[in-house]
Amino acid sequence: MGDSDLEIIASSLPLPQWTQTPEEILAEARKIIASDVAFYDKIAAVQDPTVENVLQPTIEDENSSYLASNKLTFYQYVFPDKAVRDASTEAENLLDQSAIEQNLRVDVFKVYNELWEKIKGTNATDPESMKFLEKTVKNFKRNGLALPEEKRDQVKKLKMRLADLQTQFAKNSNEENGRLTFTLEELAGVPESVIDQFEKVTEDGQEKYRVTFKYPDILPVLKYAKEEATRKTAYIENQNKVPENVPILNEIVDIRFKLAKLLNYETYSDFVLEERLAKTPRNVLSFLEDLKGKLTPVGNRELQKLKDLKKQYLLKAGLPEQDEYFAWDHAFYSNLLLEQEHQVDHQKISEFFPLDRTISKMLGFYEKLFDVKFVSVNNTDSSSVWHPDVRKYALFSNIEHGEPKNEFRGWIFFDLHPRDGKYTHAAKFELNPGFEKPDGSRQTPFCALVCNFTKPKKEKPSLLRHSEVTTFFHELGHDFVECPSQMLEFWTWSPNELRELSSHYETGQPLTEELLENLIKSKRVNTGLANLRQLHFALFDMHLHTIADEQGLAAVDFDKLWNELREEITLIGNGGLTTRGYGTFGHIAGGYESGYYGYLYSQVFATDIYYTHFKEDPMNVERGLKYRDTILKNGGSKEVLDILKELLGREPNAKAFTMELLGSV
Repeated sequence: MGDSDLEIIASSLPLPQWTQTPEEILAEARKIIASDVAFYDKIAAVQDPTVENVLQPTIEDENSSYLASNKLTFYQYVFPDKAVRDASTEAENLLDQSAIEQNLRVDVFKVYNELWEKIKGTNATDPESMKFLEKTVKNFKRNGLALPEEKRDQVKKLKMRLADLQTQFAKNSNEENGRLTFTLEELAGVPESVIDQFEKVTEDGQEKYRVTFKYPDILPVLKYAKEEATRKTAYIENQNKVPENVPILNEIVDIRFKLAKLLNYETYSDFVLEERLAKTPRNVLSFLEDLKGKLTPVGNRELQKLKDLKKQYLLKAGLPEQDEYFAWDHAFYSNLLLEQEHQVDHQKISEFFPLDRTISKMLGFYEKLFDVKFVSVNNTDSSSVWHPDVRKYALFSNIEHGEPKNEFRGWIFFDLHPRDGKYTHAAKFELNPGFEKPDGSRQTPFCALVCNFTKPKKEKPSLLRHSEVTTFFHELGHDFVECPSQMLEFWTWSPNELRELSSHYETGQPLTEELLENLIKSKRVNTGLANLRQLHFALFDMHLHTIADEQGLAAVDFDKLWNELREEITLIGNGGLTTRGYGTFGHIAGGYESGYYGYLYSQVFATDIYYTHFKEDPMNVERGLKYRDTILKNGGSKEVLDILKELLGREPNAKAFTMELLGSV
């Protein structure tokens, strides 16, 4: 079957529609809630629970509920109409509060627990369904079902308040629309192509340029502006851009502390990590402190080189000498180091990564490696996307290998450019999980990849920085937490793959050998400092969630902790200024609390997989298919360590990670 045949098939496949009004979103949320309550009422009434009358119906109900609710709650991150975004946020609150209610029902828990005690250790059902039941029972227990009623009520109230706060934190971040204005002189050094994208305004009779805090605006200012005052303003204002989230995070941490105590855990981290690979706060902190010990000497050497470079630059510019090196210096002098010592010009390199061609070539990598095909479907039906910028692709598998041939596997949406009210980072959103329906047919999944790349102009396409190409590979590679996505980042540093991936927007030529060689050599430039920055985030997260007593909770000063930890760990000063970057630290507000360490922890597994399985031949189809069928195909149906051992043929270890981290390979 040829590409044109797949295009015809793809164009006829049903697509989700994005036409719901605020009223319809809220009505649908209430309908889902009513359906869930009715379902659990039925479960609670079961006298003799079996796989057939409890477990299978529960799996089917959860699948159909996810199908409806994920889409409703996604609108808030991307939809252009604020009224729709607000309704989506409200819908999420309603759904969260209902879920909290249902997860604290003793009558429902008793039925699931009775079934679990009856069939655990038997072959009463398939392993995946058995794992689902075990997890369901465990979640009820972790929600406080063993507590007396008075304490259960306290847990419920705290969880409902926590859900509200987490949603509000995310909403504040997404709706942030701050602006800075600079004169052309203040933006000296910023590339003309970047300045052209800024809105011109007149202030006090003077022409200025308006800079938003969206990545395509603020990052080039921090990286290229020669005026330290400009960079300082941009850095500080960017750190402090969501002040309303500061008290919210304070209350979130307070509630989590109280929940941990009610649920009989020493700290909230103990509660979270019980279900994670690391298992305990002690293991996580030991891992992070070990990393700190290895990275700090590397970071100090890198920092000294940057300080020397700053002195040389100031002397050459005829500016007063400075001994200190500040946070707002870092992007500028890091870039200067790349340009002067490694001849890496990221603006020049970006010319080889025009967005459209890069997408096509990136998808081509995935197609070859995993034996799949992405088929682009035009937006002839405007209701099938939430914004005209959105691209959609149908995914087919088993093109050359395996059966059934050319099997439709689902949809992926790309929403790639910034706009007001849109999610401000890069992420993959699972909108609908794939699952087998009761009639044996399959519900195909769909997901959205949301990024914030510079928009194209009439005279010039959107050009991606190499770091953005790496981000693209990362987000498209998501499966279990960060491991697969981090593993796929290696392709953007492999010489042959970079030659294939790059294509100058005017000539179509790949990266020159000189640019290619210099770019690859630059991979480890300042990686010690970069990883220490990640370590700061991870340790701030762990400090907040390992508070063990009321005295410790009362003593914590968020501003002091954030700023002192940053200076201690990243080694870079802040000029004695207090910034509140934690107000935009969305990971710990909801979803990654006591989990940010995972970005570093997952690198151990990601690097082990790449070095063991792909480094010798990154585009080896046989190995790609083994990875697809061992890691990706299993999803959450098997334990992560089990599938890693199956792929590697041994226990995973940190040898490759240590070599990669310390630059000894």
